[in-house]
Amino acid sequence: MTNEKEGENIGLNSQNQELDFRQSNSKLYDEDGRPKRTGSVWTASAHIITAVIGSGVLSLAWAVAQLGWIAGPAVMLMFALVSYFMSALLADCYRSDDPLSGKRNYTYMDVVRSNLGGKKVKICGLIQYLNLFGIGIGYTIATSISMMAIHRSDCFHKNGRKNSCRTSSNSYMIMFGIIEIVLSQIPDLGQVWWLSIVAAVMSFTYSTIGLGLAIANIIANGNIRGSLTGITVGVVSQSDKIWRSFQAIGDISFSYCYSFILVEIQDTLKSPPSEAKTMKRANLISTIVTTSFYFLCGCTGYAAVGDLAPGNLLTGFAFRSPFWLLDIANIAIVIHLLGAYQVFSQPIFAFVEKKMCKFLTKEIQIPIPFRSRSYNLSLFRLIFRTSFVLVTTIISMLLPFFNDMLGILGAIGFWPLTVYFPVEMYIVQKKIPSWTTKWICLRLLSLFCLLVSVMAGVGSIVGVVLDLKVYRPFKTSY
Repeated sequence: MTNEKEGENIGLNSQNQELDFRQSNSKLYDEDGRPKRTGSVWTASAHIITAVIGSGVLSLAWAVAQLGWIAGPAVMLMFALVSYFMSALLADCYRSDDPLSGKRNYTYMDVVRSNLGGKKVKICGLIQYLNLFGIGIGYTIATSISMMAIHRSDCFHKNGRKNSCRTSSNSYMIMFGIIEIVLSQIPDLGQVWWLSIVAAVMSFTYSTIGLGLAIANIIANGNIRGSLTGITVGVVSQSDKIWRSFQAIGDISFSYCYSFILVEIQDTLKSPPSEAKTMKRANLISTIVTTSFYFLCGCTGYAAVGDLAPGNLLTGFAFRSPFWLLDIANIAIVIHLLGAYQVFSQPIFAFVEKKMCKFLTKEIQIPIPFRSRSYNLSLFRLIFRTSFVLVTTIISMLLPFFNDMLGILGAIGFWPLTVYFPVEMYIVQKKIPSWTTKWICLRLLSLFCLLVSVMAGVGSIVGVVLDLKVYRPFKTSY
């Protein structure tokens, strides 16, 4: 026993000595002993835009079609304002106590642990990582739909519209999974910055193409389609109108459901200025950019197609031509989702590997061609991350429901992670007394967002139940 304690003390002393050495080398390491952070407002904005402007933007025309010209834009604006306000609260929680020199919180769960503690940490972790896992599934489905759309577009161009040109989604999901297995071996989020920038450019590419096609369609039609209240009862039943409206709210909330990766993104930022100040600027930039794109794509898509807007504007063939431009847009979607999958998966990888760090000590050095550095391959990282991608791919093949999946993910993640925990942490951090005006307003905002999330969840679950009535596992075609 004595020898074991001595061994532990020696190991602890060596760790402390290494930390002291790193802290003394401020040019190479930050005050916490980790390698010097190099992120800026632009890299943070790229990470956020990559996460936010995802496949959800393509469902917004459908969402506006369910809600109409009044409620559709109003709901989008509401979620934008709520998301920005809550992200500002969350940015101040990155460091405990002092905003400049306080202890860093590396993950969303660390922030909750520092401010709330107890069972709320476990609840937060369960919801956060379940949502991140679900987003991996949603992005796999969305990528396969875009790949199939490219196939069908080219097939129609060669064989004409009379040919059904149907194809299975399974092979495309498997292709996506193989690529993600390779990309998942990138060690951490800080080293994915280049992928985020490429993905952000791609998101602007396909969003701009969708916007351009919508505007061209409006000009060709000579009028603006749609109605104040959305798709009318008669085209769909009264109950379907209600469930579709709830699901549309869920789809829009999914488009703004990204706060649970903000802390990890903030942990990549250099200082000075303070990480909170930089992050708030990045949040403002990304919210303005993404909301502008959401309004343009959602509203112009609805104006071009009307109440019968498809669930995915670029793959539902709302626009028939030019086929090559649709192919470029769908290729851009695929490239974007390859990066977005990593941005959302890296927090899960970091959490599991931190818990299992004793298995990560042995690494194999693999030389990188044309570079002096080598890649350190961890066997645990290889096995775990590969297994993660395999599981998300298999579940995607089992449940390939794009719009319903977006609605469920939005309902699960928006209220607890974007609203509830930031509000609770802000109240604790600022020591806001109960039943004051500020306390009541924050609580009412949280309650309102909870009701919205419940409605969205119910609508999306009903959609899944209806889809399952005509669904056969692993037999989905498009």
